[in-house]
Amino acid sequence: MTRQTYTGAAIFDGQRMLHGHAVVVENGLVAAILPESDAPEGPHVRLDGGTIAPGLIDLQVNGGDGIMLDGAADVTRLTRIITAHASLGATGILPTLITDTPAATSAVIAAGIAAARAKIPGFLGLHLEGPHLDPRRHGAHDPALIRPMTDADLAQLCDAAASLPALMVTLAPAAATPAQIARLTQSGVTVSLGHAECTYDQAQAAIDAGASCATHLFNAMSQLTNREPGLVGAVLGGTIHAGIIADGVHIHPATLRTALAARNDRLFLVSDAMAVAGTDLTGFTLGKRQILRRDGRLTLADGTLAGADLSLPQAIAYLIRTLCIAPDRALAMATRIPADLIGSSTGRLHPGQPARMVHLGPDWTLQQVWTA
Repeated sequence: MTRQTYTGAAIFDGQRMLHGHAVVVENGLVAAILPESDAPEGPHVRLDGGTIAPGLIDLQVNGGDGIMLDGAADVTRLTRIITAHASLGATGILPTLITDTPAATSAVIAAGIAAARAKIPGFLGLHLEGPHLDPRRHGAHDPALIRPMTDADLAQLCDAAASLPALMVTLAPAAATPAQIARLTQSGVTVSLGHAECTYDQAQAAIDAGASCATHLFNAMSQLTNREPGLVGAVLGGTIHAGIIADGVHIHPATLRTALAARNDRLFLVSDAMAVAGTDLTGFTLGKRQILRRDGRLTLADGTLAGADLSLPQAIAYLIRTLCIAPDRALAMATRIPADLIGSSTGRLHPGQPARMVHLGPDWTLQQVWTA
């Protein structure tokens, strides 16, 4: 048996912040979290302050290590993206396909199923962001590839859900009927509403059919106004989850404070990371379009935002240091809350769980990652 004890830092176990405690790891699993005075003798790592937390969970990761998730996907490329994000603190991710061709979608699903069968560490499933979106809110997605959901698409997604640990699908009410959404939900798909120019009533119909999430809240969706609440209003006034990009670019801090005040336990952090994640690249190609990386932004040539230049530790630090969000809440938004949404047992430090952990310094910057 191999045993290692970690002390000297606060411990967030996914639910609460503990001080003066130790994490004991045996054979790659969390064995116990107990007061430091009760820590067993043996190998010991004494940290210099900061916080130990579960490995972070990111449900929207479009690329990393210089590549995007696309029609060239296979287990090797998926592993490259997963490894890049593990080094940035996200030890469990949903690799995400941005709107692409039917052939690309099929290739990504096949690669994801192969990764699941190979039990690739950190692979939690797939997120298909499109192509069943609203062209009026295409953002950086290629509008020529956006299309309504067909019976064949529906069957493919339901079959994929049966073979993947988790499958999230971002769609717009304009491109999928409530009956299709209900069928997806019944098949185990996490349906997320996004890239949608819809009314409040249309959004609510999709939610009533089973949609349980919204993709990058406030971005590429109908906004909250006085007489038409839109998709934003349906999210803030309802009970579904929503991912947020907390980089100070995608959402004004005052707007984000309002959302956090309205919703206490269903918002979670996403990076919306692209190919440049984990690299010093200054840009990359998305389809045939050049994406520029500058000043903490990723944009098309016309300035349209195209994903984010962000890691989850940076998003956590932004919430805590800029918006004064309590650390336990900010950490839950990158661990337990997204894990629970997709039915994953990750996002917690509990006895018996794999010891996938991160150490964040007193300033909330990433110091170290342990992956069992």
